[in-house]
Amino acid sequence: MKRNRMNELCQLEAGQTEVLQGNIAFAVGCVRAGIHSADGYPGTPSTEVIDRGLSQVQDRITVGWSVNEAVAAGVGLGHTLAGRDAVVTMKIPGLFQAADIFTSASFFTEPRGALIYFIASDFTPSSTQHLVDPRYLFKTCCVPVFEPANHQEMLEAPGIAADIGRRFKTPVVILASGALCHSEGLVRMNPVRSRDPQVMEGDLRRFNSLPGMARKNYDRVQSERMVELTAMVESSPLNKWLKGSGRTGIITCGANTAFALEVREAFGADVDILSLAFTNPLPKELIRRFHDAISGEIHVIDDGYRFLQDELAIMGLAVTGKADFSPCTEYSPATIAERFGHAPQVVKARETGPSPVNRPPMICPGCPYRLFAETIATMKKRGKLAAVFGDIGCNALLYFLNAMDTGVAMGASEAKRAGFVLSRPEMADKVLSVLGDSTECHSGMDATRNTVFRHVPGVKVVLDNYWTAMTGGQPAPTSPVNLAGQPNTFDLVGAIAATGAKTVAIDAYNRIELQKALRLAFKEAADGQFTTLVVRGSCLKKLPAARLGIRLKINEEKCDKCYSCLICPGIEAGPEGFPQFTNLCSGCGEQGQSCMQMCPFQAMEPLTPAEKTGSSSPRFVEPPTLPAVTMSRDTLPGRLSLAIRGVGGQGNLFFGRVLTQLAFLAGYGEENIVKGETHGMAQMGGPVISTFACGKVHSPVLLPGEADCLIAMEMSEMLRPGFLELLRAGGTILAARTVIVPQGMKAEDYPDLADIRRATAGFHLIEVDVLAAALKLGDSSGRTANVVMMGATSRIAPFDRIPEGLWLRALQEVTPGPAWAGNYQAFLAGRELL
Repeated sequence: MKRNRMNELCQLEAGQTEVLQGNIAFAVGCVRAGIHSADGYPGTPSTEVIDRGLSQVQDRITVGWSVNEAVAAGVGLGHTLAGRDAVVTMKIPGLFQAADIFTSASFFTEPRGALIYFIASDFTPSSTQHLVDPRYLFKTCCVPVFEPANHQEMLEAPGIAADIGRRFKTPVVILASGALCHSEGLVRMNPVRSRDPQVMEGDLRRFNSLPGMARKNYDRVQSERMVELTAMVESSPLNKWLKGSGRTGIITCGANTAFALEVREAFGADVDILSLAFTNPLPKELIRRFHDAISGEIHVIDDGYRFLQDELAIMGLAVTGKADFSPCTEYSPATIAERFGHAPQVVKARETGPSPVNRPPMICPGCPYRLFAETIATMKKRGKLAAVFGDIGCNALLYFLNAMDTGVAMGASEAKRAGFVLSRPEMADKVLSVLGDSTECHSGMDATRNTVFRHVPGVKVVLDNYWTAMTGGQPAPTSPVNLAGQPNTFDLVGAIAATGAKTVAIDAYNRIELQKALRLAFKEAADGQFTTLVVRGSCLKKLPAARLGIRLKINEEKCDKCYSCLICPGIEAGPEGFPQFTNLCSGCGEQGQSCMQMCPFQAMEPLTPAEKTGSSSPRFVEPPTLPAVTMSRDTLPGRLSLAIRGVGGQGNLFFGRVLTQLAFLAGYGEENIVKGETHGMAQMGGPVISTFACGKVHSPVLLPGEADCLIAMEMSEMLRPGFLELLRAGGTILAARTVIVPQGMKAEDYPDLADIRRATAGFHLIEVDVLAAALKLGDSSGRTANVVMMGATSRIAPFDRIPEGLWLRALQEVTPGPAWAGNYQAFLAGRELL
């Protein structure tokens, strides 16, 4: 039977420690707190709560994905009207999509189940289209807002919020920093609770937002709820005053508490820290006591716009925060240290040298969107298409292929196109809108109906890959099944056709059919017709591994080296000028090879069955049973840390999971273990960074000069600003001799390797060819290169002080069973490189 890690976590004894991602800690906390239900819509950085967490324990909680955040909020409200406690998950833009329900339901004052909004912030941003601070909305809605400061509070947050919701008859917002959602940290399991449903007396007529009732509810919220909530937050032990000498102070909240503690410990800074658990309502009396106790300057450290700073200014308190018109939306340990005049001692990288490679996120090799992107880019180049109105999701990545222009919000693409054409009717056959199937079901179909209703001619394209792909492949109405595994009966083509739009389904991997359909649709647009094209092909990440891998070969006698086929990272020009397939080739999932259709000379031929390769690892001899390893924590350093840079898809996240498990096994669980990582669009072939630290550590984000070792999974990624400065004096850079040239960049424009090496002058640099080692093992995909690098890392000081057996035990703990034999061999191969 397949191991269910989530189920195990929900049953652990109270007090047991684990290293968990923030979102998973929250999910575990939901079950352990006895929350009855959860709903949401996928949105980075909130997705894993349901996707990798609650979806795995559907026997313990009623959970599902809804078609959008507004519907999810309505479902959550419905659960509470049945007396059940409900969590609704989303990112900040999703809040505004659900704003009608969120605002209106905020003022109900009758007993019901607790309604908890888990809203993940992304003030970098990594995968979000704006930087709007929602706390001004929360304040005017009179809802309490809890901002967890660490992973332990992420675990405890559902129970805290449910208790507040029931007690004060209010929805509760948990505003979770993306830095916590997507980092990992040490947590101690809280007691398991069960919660009886709220007894709902009488009928539901009192839960209505008619104007007269809204007035009464608002008055009651102000005179009762807010007064009681204010008294609660003033006395809450979740607010923490971390005392210094009283000379200088910091008022902060959320993840910035960990960052401030990191700076205080790293520099021995004498500073008092007031960490606020609740940012609405604020504990104003506590804040005044803190303010009056500090003799010197008080700094406000707050992500987002300047909500906390504004609130303190309204209170008449003299504090130092962001300057007027400051672009700062997110702090880090480094920027906090700079605020206090602390400059870490670091080895400076050379100021002159090659620039980092521009590496925009890209659609996957063999993606079903690939031929559509090539066709649209060609039409634009030839002047046949003036503009493409895009959307949110994987289709947004077409921007980097010159196949999409404007993009703004979920479901907005067709509405923008319609408005444009209403103003310029002559452009109906020269523009189009495009979005994905999940986004069409989310809110795009509203615009489809509107276009039919308004009689706006033109062309709309729905790229249907059957899943909510950008956030990891969650089920959508177009998927074979929903989250519960129930077969879907929704018919996307039929639903669109039912609006009155001419609707045509096309195979995404049939270039000729795609071109013909587009030509006809634009011709009919000029005659006043509106057409929706549904371009279908499965997301490759949802296909079995046996269907992935190189499926073609080049007939060099026919090849003219025209390079028309080089439309994908899975194929490149080889040393002799002929195209060659790379380890990234997916074979388009055997859905029809895109590159083959680009070749005008029929120079690509199918491999014979004996020549075909799959993406799965070859068969390895079963590894021996790992022996027990004993060691003393006292033999290890007080702190270990490293940072890993690479390209999205190289396995940084897995590398980090192994390190956190290793630290736990090595005895650092009595102190702290943290890991930070990049999520979002950068994972799609863009630049990513993961950080890891254990021991005397607070923050998942490293200060410059803290890392014992830097790992670069791709040579040019060492050039990213600030990366080399993370290394402490005497540390080591371990670099993979791997070169990944982004699609669209000429090979000759890639930085010269000698120049990259000169840029690291003054650092201890070791190069290893981990990709070659992985390929040598028979891994044609090269995916185990990250595990080879782990093996090499285990030979580098100070990580070489951890026994090899413990490394292998950690690797086995996080490796799916079928991949263990290959990972075992890859790790040993890495150790042999040094």
